[in-house]
Amino acid sequence: MSRRTVLISGAGVGGPTLAYWLARNGFLVTVVERARALRSSGNPVDVRGPALGIARRMGLVSRLRDAATGNTGLTFVDAHGRRTGRLDLRDVQRPGEIELPRGDLAAILFESSREHAEYVFDDSIAALHQDERGVEVTFERGLPRRFDLVVGADGLHSATRRLTFGAEHGFIHHLGLYVATLPFGDPPATRAGGDVVMHNTPGRAVAVSPTPSGEGAFFLYRAPAEPGFDHRDAGQHRRMLARAFAGVSWRAPELLERVEAGGDLYFDAVSRVRLPRWWQGRVALLGDAACSVSLFGDGSSLAMAGAYTLAAELAASPDDPGAAFRRYEGAHRRLADARQRDAGLAAGLLVPATRRGIAARNVAARLWPAVSAAARLRGALARTREPATA
Repeated sequence: MSRRTVLISGAGVGGPTLAYWLARNGFLVTVVERARALRSSGNPVDVRGPALGIARRMGLVSRLRDAATGNTGLTFVDAHGRRTGRLDLRDVQRPGEIELPRGDLAAILFESSREHAEYVFDDSIAALHQDERGVEVTFERGLPRRFDLVVGADGLHSATRRLTFGAEHGFIHHLGLYVATLPFGDPPATRAGGDVVMHNTPGRAVAVSPTPSGEGAFFLYRAPAEPGFDHRDAGQHRRMLARAFAGVSWRAPELLERVEAGGDLYFDAVSRVRLPRWWQGRVALLGDAACSVSLFGDGSSLAMAGAYTLAAELAASPDDPGAAFRRYEGAHRRLADARQRDAGLAAGLLVPATRRGIAARNVAARLWPAVSAAARLRGALARTREPATA
């Protein structure tokens, strides 16, 4: 019997992970990516929970740790750079979790899968036509091809989802925030680490994060949906940032100058994706295309976990993709739905809407060391009371 062919749209986090595991299970895999190369930008992400075990099985943990930010805290500062509070991130991380720039994670996953899959950059899906035996795919640049299955791992603004389920406005829900990131600076002489430093004004946050490859600027602000917003229009994104952060002090003017000068700027609305179903016929969705959990919801870890589950289910039912897709969605939707409920709490912490909210957050941050120490002490005392085991 001939090997099953699968087209994956998107070479971010979920796409290369799926390509790796499908190839291991005997599928012939092609990955198409709209961008001409892998992106270097993106906010820091965590590899945690089931994603950490998947990375371990792929033999990637040491490489992920080499790329880790090493950031240990989040320091809040006023307009003059004076510290107003600090959160120790080690108190909220579980053992083994790895934080690294999203671009580095995508690059590591790409390198691990490139020998096992065909990668096509600077192209994307233009049309899909299904029948009982496969999918005819028309590309924007390349010649048409036929595949047994298609998986859309092409992000929040998924073309695969639009072509299969309809226009995105029916599935994407704006959460009242916009986010931007920009890498800049020379690689540090020593290993990255230390604190992310953040300055807030009501409804706005600007931060600088140390990374192994330099520094990264991070902007986050509250705003209703922008009429005519185009997620691909870099000029519009720069204008929106300049307008939102006009008059903000600390390092904001310098960072806005860097944005204006160019570079690999990432900018988008913080949004949630909700679909009644993640697959139709021989086409399925993965990661943010199916269930974006926004900036605050472990999106990269969920994409890796979903890719692993999807590959395993397709390997178990190669002749019945509908059954495989159904089991994948049933297992993974429970995990994703639980993460989607955390966005409001994280937004309140990072971007308080009022000066009073900023002040309350800073007071809470100053109290954090005592609260954290008390929690650790309670845990230690509880362990001393546990009965000995043979």
